[in-house]
Amino acid sequence: MSTKAKIQLTVFLIIYITVGLLNAKLLTAPPSEALKNIANRWIVQFGPTNAWYYRINPMTVVMSFVVIIVILAFARSVHKEFSLIPSRKQAFAESLMDFLYEIVESSVPNEKYARSVFKISMTLFIYIAVSNLIGGFIPGISADVSIAENGARTVKFVLFSDTWFPPTGDLNTNLTYAVMVFVISQYFAIKTKGVKGWLKGFLEPVAFMLPMNIVGELAKPLSHAMRLFGNVTGGGILVLVISYLVKYMFLPPFLWAYFGIFSGLIQAFVFSTLAIAYMSSQIEG
Repeated sequence: MSTKAKIQLTVFLIIYITVGLLNAKLLTAPPSEALKNIANRWIVQFGPTNAWYYRINPMTVVMSFVVIIVILAFARSVHKEFSLIPSRKQAFAESLMDFLYEIVESSVPNEKYARSVFKISMTLFIYIAVSNLIGGFIPGISADVSIAENGARTVKFVLFSDTWFPPTGDLNTNLTYAVMVFVISQYFAIKTKGVKGWLKGFLEPVAFMLPMNIVGELAKPLSHAMRLFGNVTGGGILVLVISYLVKYMFLPPFLWAYFGIFSGLIQAFVFSTLAIAYMSSQIEG
């Protein structure tokens, strides 16, 4: 580690331990009281009615932009230092892309669509991986939301008691990407098979399988989104519960490391490989 990195790590550990000691001293409420708002979300109504399409989670929007900025900053730094003799960042980016491209190349029967499938799956992997890392590994600001009996929401921001809110912890984000993959896969099917061939696929192997084939296709984006949402949200809840029991000291960094680095990256890889599988299954060779 460089001297600058050592100084930054030391400062962070001092702040983290200080906050942990304050939490250990000040957090005296029983777990049932402290964790009663654990599943609440910060929802803002911006339309004339209470319809779901007039609601947003500001943390999802803000953190989505943070993730995008982090990705663009890294891409810009790699581009500026691009050379025939790659730096560590360039070598890391190239090896990651080569790894995923090999999976796409072996999965997509038609080489004409391999590059398009790679771009889509690679984008999904990078975004979800960075989102999970920021939201599952780096301590930050969490929004503690309590809901009154009249439905009013009170938002309180807490420092270092939880990780940053991951956009993938919002089902709307995951469902959007899953539906996008579903639409693109159907587009590839129509483009490679034609409209008649695409419709005929719903009648295979026999005509009476039509309802089951339709249900099976519609279930893909739902299971695709719920798998990522369940793992990210479940991991965050588990970390928060255990963190409270130990007053946010020592053990949470190991839990954050597991769910942020290991599980978070695995879920990003699973989501992107499933996207490859769904799209390649609709492409004819």
